Parts: sequence; structure tokens; C-alpha cells
Amino acid sequence: MRCGVLDIGSRSVHLKIADLAPGGPPETVTTLKRPVRLAEATDAEGVIHPDAVQSLIGAVTEAAAASAAHEVDELVPFATSAVRDATNRDAVLAEVEAATGVRMTFMSGVEEARLTFLAARAWHGWSAGRMLLLDIGGGSLEIAYGGHAEPAIALSLPLGAGRLTRRHLPDHTPVKKRTVKELRRHVCSVIEEATAELRQQPTPTSYVATSKTFTQLARLTGTPVPASGASGAATGRGPGTQALRRDDLRPWPLRLATLSDAQRAQLPGISAARAHQSLAGAVVAEAVMKVLGVKRLTICPWALREGVLLERLIALAPQAPSVIALPSPRRAAPTSPISKTTV
Repeated sequence: MRCGVLDIGSRSVHLKIADLAPGGPPETVTTLKRPVRLAEATDAEGVIHPDAVQSLIGAVTEAAAASAAHEVDELVPFATSAVRDATNRDAVLAEVEAATGVRMTFMSGVEEARLTFLAARAWHGWSAGRMLLLDIGGGSLEIAYGGHAEPAIALSLPLGAGRLTRRHLPDHTPVKKRTVKELRRHVCSVIEEATAELRQQPTPTSYVATSKTFTQLARLTGTPVPASGASGAATGRGPGTQALRRDDLRPWPLRLATLSDAQRAQLPGISAARAHQSLAGAVVAEAVMKVLGVKRLTICPWALREGVLLERLIALAPQAPSVIALPSPRRAAPTSPISKTTV
């Protein structure tokens, strides 16, 4: 079976097409990424601007054409926080479907956390034991914990790097030290309140992070990019693995606050497109690591899109052997909304 996952995020539309066969991992056929910047085009009332909707329609049209060209058997399109939290969400979904024929659904933050955890578990395997997963997106921070394929606890908090940048940080630089400290206190407070139950659980065996934000912070703090075929690339262990240490990250929020976007983009790992929200991303990463007592995170290359593919693979052959003996999926209707719950 050939499946396409179309992920409409806060900044970009990502398409990943993979072949799924029982007993093996998703085999990537091709990928496509197009910028849309929906979060930046959302006003104070939560309305996505019409120009951004047209950009979204163009990107979805291109993704649908690529899916057809690669003879995809099933296309799974979903939107995350930028669309999920928009006040004109239903109108946007209807306009995109009318223009492209693609019926987008939207995914709750908790579902994002669950599926990303599923992907990280598949990548790292059972030897990872009790795993804590962190994922910083544009609109939300996902946290998941557990010792099985499905997390025992899955959380989604409104602490995305883009969201916090828009609401708490000024457009000009340098950003005052007081402003950074106030943002950090706010982030720590939200995390502490939301994770009270999580912090009572047995200590994790493994600490894992996904997302572009964590990957770029790992580069910023000195972790080299794994070479193609490097030792550990397939197992998530060894010298080919990226990692982020809190001691290395701790000074960076205040350093980034003194720099312009152009200066940040010159730093290792910080792209020009994400330079503006890099300060908020660093604040959230350092704060969540502190509150949850994390000293070091391993960066996992699999995330939400791979989680969606894995769930489809389970549905394709739920009794087939797999690397981690994944359980049967909770949901089987690919065209119905995954969830309408905003967390």
C-alpha cells in the first residue's frame, strides 16, 4: 500500500509518501514541503487571512498532484494547531476542499502527542523502556510518557515557539532580559501545573525529543549533524545521534535575546525562516527540561507524520509481526476528523 501523509502545520505544508508493507517500516518514496505561514497570517481574533488561505490552497493542490503522480492509494490530510485554533477553521477547511477536492481534518494536540510517541517508540524500540517525549511545534508543546507503544500520559500545552513569539516577545531586538525572564516564568508555571501527575510517575529510562526546534537547538549547542549512514543512525544510539543537554542550552535564551533575526540566522542550526521564533523555542525547551528534571535529550528523526504512517500500517495488517509489536489502532476511519478537542 502506498500512503501519503499531508501535514498542514503552523509554518509549512509537508507531504510524505511512503510504501507500507506488513513486517517492515514505512519506506519513503518522496517528500514535499511548501511554506504557508498560517500562524503568522492569523490576526488577534484568531482569523486566518485570506491570502494565507490561498497559499494553503496552492500547497494542497501541489501535494494532491504529487500524490496522484505517485499513485498514492490513500492520502491522509490533517491540520494541527494553526488551523485547529483558528476562529474561521471550518470556513478554511471548506474553502480548501472546494478548491482542491481534498478534505482536510484537524488533529487535537493530545492526538499529536500520542502519534509522535508511537513514532519515537518505533524508532527507539522496547530497549528505550519508560520514555518521556517532548515536541515543540509552532503552536503547542506536546509531552508524552509511557513504557508501551501507546503513552500512559499525553499532553498538549499552548506553548509553541511561534505562538509565544507573537504573544509575548517584541518584534524589535534586543529583547530585554526582564522580558525573557517573565516569559520563562510563564512557561514554567504552565508546565508545572499541567505535569503534576506526570512528575509522580516512575522515572523515565529514556528522554527523547522531536521537532525542528529541538533539532536546531541541538545544532546550536554543539551537536554535529549525523553523517549519512553514521553509526547509530538506525538505532538512535551512538556517535551518529544528535542530543541536547540542558547545561549547554541554559545560557542561550539570553544570548539569543541580544541578537537580531539576521544575526541569529548566522548561528549553527538556526535557519532564516525560524530565526524570529528561535528565542521562544529555546525558552520553552530549557524550561520544560528544568521542570521535568531532564538533563539530556536524544533527538529522534521520526515524529508525527511517521506516527500517522505507522498507525495506517497497523490497520493494514494488525496481526502481522512488527519491530515493536504495535497494538491495534484506536481509530479506523481515515476520512473522519481525528479529533475535535483542543487541549
